[in-house]
Amino acid sequence: MKPTERQFRVDSRCELLPWLIALPLGLSRKQAKDLLRFRSVRVQNRAGVRHDTQLEAGDVVTIALARQPDHPSPEHLGLKIVHLDDAIVVIDKPAGLLSMGSDREKQRTAHRILNDYLKDQVKSRQQQAFIVHRLDRETSGLLLFARSVAIQEALQRNWKLVTKKYLAVVEGAPANLHGTLTDRLVESKSLLVRRVNQGGDIAITHYRVSVLRGGLSLLEITLETGRKHQIRVQLAGAGWPVIGDRKYGARTDPARRLALHSSELKFSHPISGASLEFRSALPASLKRLLAQS
Repeated sequence: MKPTERQFRVDSRCELLPWLIALPLGLSRKQAKDLLRFRSVRVQNRAGVRHDTQLEAGDVVTIALARQPDHPSPEHLGLKIVHLDDAIVVIDKPAGLLSMGSDREKQRTAHRILNDYLKDQVKSRQQQAFIVHRLDRETSGLLLFARSVAIQEALQRNWKLVTKKYLAVVEGAPANLHGTLTDRLVESKSLLVRRVNQGGDIAITHYRVSVLRGGLSLLEITLETGRKHQIRVQLAGAGWPVIGDRKYGARTDPARRLALHSSELKFSHPISGASLEFRSALPASLKRLLAQS
């Protein structure tokens, strides 16, 4: 353990933020939130935890107490830049990080972290990254941004031409090793997405079974449409909920995260027209699910 780090063991189930404040470190609420913002807190060696992360009795929490830089790099905050040029940015987002700001969280988002980094690099306050699409907070993997409004609009206009692939570790096993799920989806007032027989938006998802092991399956997913929570709802409806997705019926959460990962983006560069392909491997925490099953 590094000299700047201290470890504490949790006595009983509780939320992370009030537990940090109660430690004999004299942390104010703001200091505790800053530790979380700068990824200076790990639970069971898992970084990127949130203020409302549930701690269990026996969990080990590691806290890095060294002073953090005023402008931390994306890598320091767990966000990896895969590709950067004058037109686009491709990043690899960790699970637990919002793609963009919400009413409850505006600071610690992939969009904000990336913008702060780009502004610092070019010494300009002009916004440098524009959102093209989103990933759910608990979904990790590849995320594309544009460097101008014109590029953003061009990419979104041609979004159906972009190949988007995901990896999902699910409960259960499909009877067929490959297939297509077609449903109509609607979003309720409670923000849950559900399948309906009539109306709604068509959702089409192609899948291929990559690994079958111990009651779990690793599915390779290709999206034909891009509806909200499409993969999660359709896989749950087919009887194979994504592990960790209690919102849509998963019974297990061994990795303490949604077992869904954006693994591949393939598209033409909006300026040069060159064919681009980016891949991101299944995170170690999700690989362990298959190894332990």
